[in-house]
Amino acid sequence: MKEASARRPSWLKLYSLLGLMVFFWSLNFVIAKAALREFPPLLLSCLRTSLAALFILPVYLWKSRGKPGGWTRADVPALAMLGIFGVALNQIFFVSGLNRTSVGHSAFMIGLTPVMVLLLAAARGLEKLNLKRLAGMGVALAGVTVLNLSPAKSAGASPSGDALVLLAGLTFALFTVGSKEVTKRHDSITVNTVAYWAGAAVLAPIGWWLGAGFPFGAVSAKAWAALAYMAAFPSVVCYLIFYYALTHIPATRVSTVSYVQPLLATVLGSALLGETVTGGLVAGGMLILAGVYVSERL
Repeated sequence: MKEASARRPSWLKLYSLLGLMVFFWSLNFVIAKAALREFPPLLLSCLRTSLAALFILPVYLWKSRGKPGGWTRADVPALAMLGIFGVALNQIFFVSGLNRTSVGHSAFMIGLTPVMVLLLAAARGLEKLNLKRLAGMGVALAGVTVLNLSPAKSAGASPSGDALVLLAGLTFALFTVGSKEVTKRHDSITVNTVAYWAGAAVLAPIGWWLGAGFPFGAVSAKAWAALAYMAAFPSVVCYLIFYYALTHIPATRVSTVSYVQPLLATVLGSALLGETVTGGLVAGGMLILAGVYVSERL
């Protein structure tokens, strides 16, 4: 008992790591905006996915060393589909949407992902919907309406951009629900590694085609650093922190920190990019977070 207690990290360490995870995820919205000033959205998506696949590979090789078995050829179709939806399409929709809307709007749209996970899980019989959860979804939907129809709408935001980011959340929700069966046979690092490589393989021809005439030599060091950040921190580092925390903290507690992300991303967007925090953004965002919170509670 004493040995197990000694190996357990302190609460300060765990929640400090979770704080870093939320910060890295939130900052990603701002960093991506900076990268989009020099990279076209689709090319940026391809490059980020390919780099993330390279960055996660050493983690997979290190974790799987000396372990018997592994994924087989029969697992490839399912893992490839996860890569197409959870990585390739997710990145295309997220980056393209962010290019057309504000950081605050995109962060709150991504904040709706748990609701979409719940709806998809309910459709597959994995979750049950009750009146309380449906009411929460209604409140979240009202928040989306306020975001896009409020007279005090954020500058730089657009319904088309919000819709694309919402599609990014949907593709990740499909990945989350679809991976439940796969993770019964394989650990999460294996699933994510193969998914990233499958996503990179799907996007590779598009990346080669777009990159053929792109002036890479004119890209600044700042933009390259932004691309590296997008591939390493939200895609690999945050993922490792998340699953490390899950081994010591209940999933319900870990998930609650995600409510901070849209708020922090909005603050960072205002502080670093000069985006205006309007009354419509605050009201719509609060309704979305309240709705997601209620719908996640039984």
